[in-house]
Amino acid sequence: METPALPVPEARSVIPAGLRGIFPVLVALVLLALFQWLVSESPFAVYLLSVMGVNIILAVSLNIVNGMTGQFSIGHAGFMAVGAYISGVLSLNLKEVALSFLPVAASDQVLFTVALLVGGLAAAACGFLVGLPSLRLRGDYLAIVTLGFGEIIRVVVQNTNAFGRALGLSGIPQYSSPYMVYFWVFLVVLVARRIAGSSHGRSLWAIREDEVAAEAMGVDTTGYKVRSFVISSFFAGIAGGLFAHFVPIINPGSFTFVKSMEIVVMVVLGGLGSTTGAIVAAILLTLLPEGMRSLFNALGTEGSLAQKVDQIRMPIYGLLLVVLMLSRPQGLFGVRELWDVLPRWIPRKRRGLS
Repeated sequence: METPALPVPEARSVIPAGLRGIFPVLVALVLLALFQWLVSESPFAVYLLSVMGVNIILAVSLNIVNGMTGQFSIGHAGFMAVGAYISGVLSLNLKEVALSFLPVAASDQVLFTVALLVGGLAAAACGFLVGLPSLRLRGDYLAIVTLGFGEIIRVVVQNTNAFGRALGLSGIPQYSSPYMVYFWVFLVVLVARRIAGSSHGRSLWAIREDEVAAEAMGVDTTGYKVRSFVISSFFAGIAGGLFAHFVPIINPGSFTFVKSMEIVVMVVLGGLGSTTGAIVAAILLTLLPEGMRSLFNALGTEGSLAQKVDQIRMPIYGLLLVVLMLSRPQGLFGVRELWDVLPRWIPRKRRGLS
């Protein structure tokens, strides 16, 4: 006679049910405060990490459109410019304003957050206006439309007095910090992962794999493409706002077609559809120029190559992209995430599979 199996007690979470949704955010806030304290002593580290964080936001947000939805946008720098200039002008107009019920530092951060959100919403509105008519197009035609939008934005700010024209916009309060930058990095990664694991994400994947079949199955392809475009544009605007608040001056030269292609290279290098792939590629391509500059300085070429890193990095990016397309067309991770690759390097006994 077999002994009946005893019921296995359910594992109880030590986190109260009401805090489970917000718990990752609370942990992130504590870790970011520690991170800010560790890097605050080095201005160069603060600047480099801030640039890296902005690039991560841009790459992950573009991955929602180019990777998950399978579209091809090459005008992401245009949405970044919208967020940068709108939030920058708003901060310039509000920098003398203080909220009397808050300390000065807290008041500045509240106004900075408002400026960021306004810049992000302005970029999202532009994304909606561009995406609604143009996302009925596919492939190269969509790429041409987004490229044209990016150039239109650049020409507009270059010829508008309120945006400083070609000389750029200076005097923007330097409110940005690694804490704020990486808080938005955390948010864009969280949103991207939540979208990828939801029913909306499955619709985006279906559009990527076969748009005609997805539409035949009842997926509102145009609606989902516009939504992904708006979300992507919003975070690009946030990245632009963060960028505008830690550089001395913003000018149209920071938001050219070259910047858009740099973001596209990050997404393709990491793997179209992989959020962690976009993060790894953004980190690598942000550190690459600094590594090249340090190498050239060590070789004693300070007066030649070391000063031309910004000019030669794009040909190097192009060469990397050609090599990658020939050797690994799907990118570093393909559509997988970092945690899907790491277990291959861990012994089976440690994973509890044997």
